[in-house]
Amino acid sequence: MKQKVLTELLEPVITAMGYVFWGIEYQIRKADALLRVYIDSPEGISVDDCADVSYEISGVLDVEEPISMAYVLEVSSPGLDRILFSPQQFEQFIGEEAKINLNHKIDNRRKIKGKIITVEGDKITIESEGEQIIVDFDTIMKARIVPGF
Repeated sequence: MKQKVLTELLEPVITAMGYVFWGIEYQIRKADALLRVYIDSPEGISVDDCADVSYEISGVLDVEEPISMAYVLEVSSPGLDRILFSPQQFEQFIGEEAKINLNHKIDNRRKIKGKIITVEGDKITIESEGEQIIVDFDTIMKARIVPGF
């Protein structure tokens, strides 16, 4: 729920700055919280880009106060092993390999590593170990692209 509120608050600021809002991670830790914001750009992301976005969204977070506890803000590029936050992002990487952690078992597996075959609505087809597995996006806890070197 908090991620949705933070996304609605920060995505317009980031896109207005000319960057692609890739996604957000929000984790409550023992002493504070971690807010990690991923940005992208066709030209890539530099440290200066991250600093500029961090400065802008810090101001918004200070004014709106959507997080009531102490938190650490990190702004980062998604990297080569980028996390996939939406079915649309899976669609961008059809043909690529992904590692997926699930909320519950599918075919006796909580982890799937395989090639993204198709995306139809919220259903993602992964080819893993010679079989095709259809995964509902809502059952995905975390998914990352496996960079090919």
